[in-house]
Amino acid sequence: MAAPDEIKYTEEHEWVQRTADDTVRIGITEYAQQQLGDVVFVQLPELGQQVTPGESMGEVESTKSVSEIYAPVTGEVVARNDQLEDEPELVNSAPLGGGWMVELKLADPAQLDALLDAQAYQKLIES
Repeated sequence: MAAPDEIKYTEEHEWVQRTADDTVRIGITEYAQQQLGDVVFVQLPELGQQVTPGESMGEVESTKSVSEIYAPVTGEVVARNDQLEDEPELVNSAPLGGGWMVELKLADPAQLDALLDAQAYQKLIES
């Protein structure tokens, strides 16, 4: 299970990667997409939407179930991966790459410090 060190993680199985000083890219982890099975639909938040930690900001629908995508930090949606509308399977084939979901402009970059590092996330999925 890939859990790169430069990425932060949540207990809800989202990954958070800094893309600039004040922006992050978010998606679901390899573990999450394996649990979901074949992803058939992704609902993303609108550009400009404000999100807070723990708030639902979209859904991932698979052949097995529907799962919420939760905001890991406070911020504003500044980009969304609209390619997922036509190719939701990117979440399965490249969860840490082309299957990314949104980018947020951070309200408080220090919130990233509260997220799990790769080692802590690895322990979470092994327990």
